[in-house]
Amino acid sequence: MESSATHAIVQALTKAIVEHKLHPGTKLAEQKLADHFGVSRTLVRQALFQLSQNGLIRLEPARGASVAAPSVTEAREVFSVRRMLEAEMTRAFVREVTPARIKSLKAHVALEKSALHQGDVPGRTELLGDFHVHMAELMGNKVLAQLLGELISRCALITLMYQSASAAAHSSDEHLAIVKALAAKDEALAVQLMSDHLLHVEQSLTFDRPLPSNDIAMALS
Repeated sequence: MESSATHAIVQALTKAIVEHKLHPGTKLAEQKLADHFGVSRTLVRQALFQLSQNGLIRLEPARGASVAAPSVTEAREVFSVRRMLEAEMTRAFVREVTPARIKSLKAHVALEKSALHQGDVPGRTELLGDFHVHMAELMGNKVLAQLLGELISRCALITLMYQSASAAAHSSDEHLAIVKALAAKDEALAVQLMSDHLLHVEQSLTFDRPLPSNDIAMALS
């Protein structure tokens, strides 16, 4: 009973955050949440802890919980580094491309399309980021895969919270175009498509959207 109630709170808050109903920085008062869900503050506290582990909210001593507010500057810097790193990765991938690697990338893009079709926002976000890590893994470069994983995780919440469904679908289409260029062993085109893709993702993030309601009851209704 307790675990299912905690899970329900986690799911409801996650949905409100990723659907832009709760803005970054919004305070999440334990008592208000307990009243809204009709549960104890203990269960609310457990749910908030889980969300903090996922990076969706921030827990601070004496200040309580609030929706995480990722840094825009950090996002810009991460994308800049990713463009430099992934351009070289793409060049190396073309030189080492195999039919099996192309097949694996196409299967990954198919999973992205499925998540988009199902409206699975957290799932699509994870898959879209994993595409880049998967390229490094297919090359057998563990260091590169780890570095990319760390970079992508730093901007994952920003992408999750600020990328629209249409922009996410466009990202998946660009992944498919990259795979086709890799399969054709067109190094120049593949590198250009990767660089353009990362720039498009960064440009699609709507950091300056109108502020939604910070009223918890309205956001969760």
